[in-house]
Amino acid sequence: MDCENGTDVAEFVLLGFSSQPKEKPFFFASFLLMYGAGLLGNIVMVLLITVDARLQTPMYFLLRSLSVVDMGFLTVTVPQMLVHLLSSSKAIPFYSCMAQFFFFYVFGVTDIFMVSVMALDRYVAICNPLHYATVMSQKVCGRLVAGCWIVSTLHSMLHAGLLLRLSYCGDNHLSHFFCDHQPLLQLSSSDTSANEAAIFFEGVPVILGPFAFIVVTYVRIVAAVIKFSAARRRKAFSTCSSHLTMVLLFYGAVTGVYFLPTSSYSSQRGTIFALVYTIVTPMSNPYIYSLRNKDVKKALRNLLGRISFSH
Repeated sequence: MDCENGTDVAEFVLLGFSSQPKEKPFFFASFLLMYGAGLLGNIVMVLLITVDARLQTPMYFLLRSLSVVDMGFLTVTVPQMLVHLLSSSKAIPFYSCMAQFFFFYVFGVTDIFMVSVMALDRYVAICNPLHYATVMSQKVCGRLVAGCWIVSTLHSMLHAGLLLRLSYCGDNHLSHFFCDHQPLLQLSSSDTSANEAAIFFEGVPVILGPFAFIVVTYVRIVAAVIKFSAARRRKAFSTCSSHLTMVLLFYGAVTGVYFLPTSSYSSQRGTIFALVYTIVTPMSNPYIYSLRNKDVKKALRNLLGRISFSH
């Protein structure tokens, strides 16, 4: 194909982390362990919330939805990365790369919106508890979760479509472990100004809008919690601090990758930050948000007891 009119790249080569054979077993074992821990934690959360009647509340409905998103977020990148660590071939077909980019964005942006919905849930529960059952009903939560998926899918379609219009000629080596936005823009032989404009004018509101909402929500939560008794204050801050820590970790990494100009993008920095939001955050979410909760611990003990009794 004439590269002036399209793309002559049939596949991309993902360079990953290291070309040193001695380092690959360490990376493989580490990422396999994190992937397994992430899947296990999220599967346990989905199972517990589904089978335990005491966890059929709006908060746990949202946590189960987050676990489903996190499993997809982990699975869209990590298995392929593990295969490439074991294989001498690190190639991924062009359209498979674009599909990975699309689903990575769908799960990633849905994750961002879900976390902001969870902040709303905590705000209503702490600041307006008498109306909690009405404001955060099952129907409302279902609509909020559906809205998260719809907006993230439309957002991903826009950016995937803009990538597909670019030409890729000559070099097909991506300095990353998956098909991410900035490495693909750097590799393109086309003018990427439209893509960068979409990132700043559409991407910034979509990604940073929920963050601004979370910050405002927590400011109001803190203002309300200060008036509580010491015991209630400790309980509220304990719940909110874990959530806020993961939010800051996730957004710090995302901002360091996606909201800088392509010309200033560093593949090494991008890879490190990407590890945080693609593996560390979705792996940690069930343990930070849920499995430390006394109701979840009780549900887990009951489930294990029923399993052991049935045997």
